Amino acid sequence: MGELIIRQARDGDVMAMGALTAQSYLEVDRITRHSDWPEPQLRPPDRQSHWIARARHTIESDPAGCWVAEQDGEVVGCAISRTRELMWILASFAVRPDLQGQGIGAQLLQAAMHHGRGCLRGMFAASADPGAVRRYRLAGFSLHPQMFLTGTVDRSQLPVVERVREGSRGDIDLMDSIDRQTRGAAHLSDHDLLLAQYRLIVVDQASGSGYAYVDAHGAPALLAATTRRTASDLMWEALASSPPGAQISVRHITAANEWAIDVGMSAHLALHQDGYLCLRGMKPPSPYLHHGSLL
Repeated sequence: MGELIIRQARDGDVMAMGALTAQSYLEVDRITRHSDWPEPQLRPPDRQSHWIARARHTIESDPAGCWVAEQDGEVVGCAISRTRELMWILASFAVRPDLQGQGIGAQLLQAAMHHGRGCLRGMFAASADPGAVRRYRLAGFSLHPQMFLTGTVDRSQLPVVERVREGSRGDIDLMDSIDRQTRGAAHLSDHDLLLAQYRLIVVDQASGSGYAYVDAHGAPALLAATTRRTASDLMWEALASSPPGAQISVRHITAANEWAIDVGMSAHLALHQDGYLCLRGMKPPSPYLHHGSLL
């Protein structure tokens, strides 16, 4: 094997990084899968295209936060991170499965964390892989177990929600303000990317404000609000948009967001636990359901 090189990622690396992360995450899902869960699947084409767009966006906005490990001309590991105001975010992190345990991941993580050296807070979502979790804890991150809800929405339980409206790019200033209140940093240019990939719904009332990006299945991919009631209204509106009889998953729920568990159980969804929200210098955001890579 040739010499291992750790270097900044380039746009030409993105397709290889996408294939690497898809395969690496599939292997982790297989290892950590519960026996009663569906068989893990490789990242489907629509989600892969979203991943590619997010990676290119981050390489453009935060080139110093994006790194690859290269060996014999092949990308064998990558770390994608960004800073938003005083928040450092690790968006993606993977090493080719057969090369894990050789220190490649540690070098990539160190390079990515250097990008956030001036940040007061850090945040990222992690799988339940024991080796990776140990590395994150040793790096100084607190580990907050994540839960997810899955099943078919019981449509007889859907309430009438009146305060929610469709959102648009004109709501970005409002959303950035809500971001700062809930997680301590705005999403800034990431909102443009989210708007291109999801439906946006918004509440903007004196009694509470909030927003949610909703995927094609009716699950909130990212939700932030100033009150639990507003967050619940947004989640109910998202669930109401799910196709009748369709299986959905609402992911990335921490114990600080029991309001989401209450909504999901009222809709007769089942609750499971998987992975961690890793934080440094902050408490779990609430009311807030984080996005898997844009957080």
